[in-house]
Amino acid sequence: MTPFLFNTTPSIVFEPGAARRLGPIAAKTLGARVLLVTDPGLRALGLCDPAIASLAESGAAVTIFDDVAADPKLSILEAATDAARTADATGIVGFGGGSSLDVAKLVALIAGSGEDLDAAWGVGNAKGPRLPLVLVPTTAGTGSEVTPVSIITVGEEEKRGVSSALIVPDIAVLDAELTLGLPPAITAATGVDAMVHAIEAYASKNANNNPLSKMLAREALRLIGANIEAVIAEPANVAARGAMLLGSMLAGQAFANSPVAAVHALAYPIGGTFHIPHGLSNALVLPQALLLHRVGRHLGQMLLADPDIAQARRQAEAL
Repeated sequence: MTPFLFNTTPSIVFEPGAARRLGPIAAKTLGARVLLVTDPGLRALGLCDPAIASLAESGAAVTIFDDVAADPKLSILEAATDAARTADATGIVGFGGGSSLDVAKLVALIAGSGEDLDAAWGVGNAKGPRLPLVLVPTTAGTGSEVTPVSIITVGEEEKRGVSSALIVPDIAVLDAELTLGLPPAITAATGVDAMVHAIEAYASKNANNNPLSKMLAREALRLIGANIEAVIAEPANVAARGAMLLGSMLAGQAFANSPVAAVHALAYPIGGTFHIPHGLSNALVLPQALLLHRVGRHLGQMLLADPDIAQARRQAEAL
């Protein structure tokens, strides 16, 4: 059997209402002074208030940074890092969609280590250590709560990333109740993002392609496929929301260890240029990427040993 390496978040809590118990779940990990990173929309809705109150009841002093925007720019990361240093934070909580979680990851790294971000960009370049980190997703799509990747917009359009096991969090808290208010468009876009993570992880030809990622990707696709229409038609369906959140997390585990490929490579510049949701940019690219990808072999339909483009197209269209 081919050797492989598999990393993931050490502690995962999956429970409706778990965010209301964030103090008992995470206070010991986070320490006495916590910076919570979120966006202004969630703050205005009061969605993070129960989590903040729970941390405070557990004895933590909580500082809020709520200026995260979609496709977060470097200036937002720098401001959040300054907030962590000013608060002398002992731990970081990311609360929100993928943007808030990505910012929280790098705040924990930079505030914890003091390292130069320019030296950390890329794969395996971060040195650490980082501050304790807890991530609470409010969308079912990015899987960022279990991945070693953070994407930041540098300048007007360039998306730049840090990929390192150092920024995998200590705890991920999956609370389906936090996703009940997502509008249909965001639900659909984030759901497609998770679906693409699973598809690309399953079909990956990366050297670290492994049986655990394939197993997780299959289960993620089963959960997402069975529930994505239900959560759009019935936004308050907690069971379906939970299934989507779990599917997103499993897809995140899969692609974190068996990386994504052509769809994401093409989707990132589309999102950076036109500032459209990441899931939508994935959806725009996915059909054509599948036509040119040898997905037939990975889904049980054997292609020729050396297929030409026309043969690959016929096989993909038959799926």
